[in-house]
Amino acid sequence: MKKINLLVALVCLCVGNAFAGSPEIIEKYVTPTRVMWTSDQSGKYVKNADILTEPFSGQVAVNDNHCVVMKSDDSHTASLLIDFGKEMHAGLKIFAGIRPDNKPVSIRVTYGESVTEAMSQIARDGKKNPTNDHAMREFTIQLPWLGSATTGFSGFRFARIDLLDKNVELDLRAVQAIHRFRDYDYLGTFKCDNERLNKIWSTAAYTVQENMQEYIWDGIKRDRLVWLGDLNPEILTICNVFGPQAFDLVHKALDFGSTGYPLPQWQNGMPSYSLWWIINQYDLFMYEGNLPYLKAQLPYIKGLVEQVAQNIDPKTGREKIKGGFLDWPTSPDSVVVHAGMQALCIMTFDAAKNIGTYTGDQALVQRCEQLIKLLRKHRPDHHKNTQASSLYVLSGLSKDAKKDAQNIINNGMDQYSTFYGYYATEALARTGHYQQALDDISKYWGAMLDLGATTFWEDLTYKFVANAGRIDEFVPEGKYDIHADGGDFCYKGLRLSLAHGWASGPAIYLTQNVLGVRPVEPGCKTIKVTPHLGNLNWAEGTFPTPQGIVKIKVTKDANGKAVPQVEAPAGVKVVYE
Repeated sequence: MKKINLLVALVCLCVGNAFAGSPEIIEKYVTPTRVMWTSDQSGKYVKNADILTEPFSGQVAVNDNHCVVMKSDDSHTASLLIDFGKEMHAGLKIFAGIRPDNKPVSIRVTYGESVTEAMSQIARDGKKNPTNDHAMREFTIQLPWLGSATTGFSGFRFARIDLLDKNVELDLRAVQAIHRFRDYDYLGTFKCDNERLNKIWSTAAYTVQENMQEYIWDGIKRDRLVWLGDLNPEILTICNVFGPQAFDLVHKALDFGSTGYPLPQWQNGMPSYSLWWIINQYDLFMYEGNLPYLKAQLPYIKGLVEQVAQNIDPKTGREKIKGGFLDWPTSPDSVVVHAGMQALCIMTFDAAKNIGTYTGDQALVQRCEQLIKLLRKHRPDHHKNTQASSLYVLSGLSKDAKKDAQNIINNGMDQYSTFYGYYATEALARTGHYQQALDDISKYWGAMLDLGATTFWEDLTYKFVANAGRIDEFVPEGKYDIHADGGDFCYKGLRLSLAHGWASGPAIYLTQNVLGVRPVEPGCKTIKVTPHLGNLNWAEGTFPTPQGIVKIKVTKDANGKAVPQVEAPAGVKVVYE
């Protein structure tokens, strides 16, 4: 018996350690905020629908007749559409009350990130492209008599329920969303005197939080996958918002890349995403400072560096990697993709060089310096493209960084993407265009809020914004349906994800450039604070480090200069520029 108890204790200890500092995913029940639509207004087929917006105990009872009554016959299918107020990674729990007939009743449940999607069915709306890939969004289930049934998890805000059985009565007691998320504290915060920017920051942070599930996904409806390139803005958002409590989850995602795609495979089958993996390792190290973890990655990093080096012309320095990719909008232009990949290779080797420096691997440092020098010999034409121009500025490949930044400004919102928008605003900041970057964030990400977004999207083609209907309303005649008619490439129509972690760039930008805080020594042991308020009057917030929370408040002096006040915990040195 003592041996068994000892074994149990050891198992419990191991399990406890495995979850230490890493809160488990929790579930919370959410009540609809409104019933948006019912299939009839007479009360014959759908009666008392607003009951669904009332609080519910979670337990049906034999004496509870406070129900929505739904009836279908050969001429009418009883249906209703509910809104939970915000997009969530969730399932549904549907409660049926008592009724004379105790046989199960068949219903159809359809999720939607938009009203249009919830009102679309795969069988009849193929042109709108609703799909069940990655996660089911359409279910046919049976509800028990005096009981409940649940549907699977996906990303949605709206849900439609259709009573499929004919000539039956369904007493629907409640419908609740089972919101599934990691209950992390927002250790990093941001607030300024511009409420639009505040909402953009919080929406960006929430978008990533919803995608922090078993792994760090790109989307909660579609792309519930670990995309190692898309992870870069997600990791930076996580480090700036959730900090040390989420570092283990970041490790898990990065380890999935290296162990799931052993060399010579490219991660996700995409060479550029292997490049981003090295950049991700360095970015994480600057925030976390976990040297043993970084040293454990060295064999893979060094092997990957050599694999990339084999795809660089030893005379001209031209990258010649097959299958290069930046983002979807640039993918049709091979010249732009090549230019971006040339810059991305430099950024990768620069990150690997820094990794070599911190791990004491001088051979890696020298090899990367050699490769960077070789790559700088070749400067392809980037067609003045926003994405490629951004990478030119960030990599130092620009012949004239201010001219490349001007390309971004001249192209306007029409060449922005929700993924590479972060790199565009960061390139603007690097060249002194701080107010322009704030204006672009307000216009581009703010446009999604104006259209009803509660999470940021996989794609926004800005030219369609002016005549677009809101995603949280029925699209009026003559308005552009930005979900059903928008999108392109793999995300055309309703396949388009409206909760995509790669779109979280503003949360990074506003912390790094408005509050002005960045780590300059691994583990945030030294941070630099260089705020840029633009036309803002003040900004304040917090920044998480392994040593504790840094508090920052920025105001303007009589000359309009941004002046920071910083409270840092012991172990964090603050430098100013």
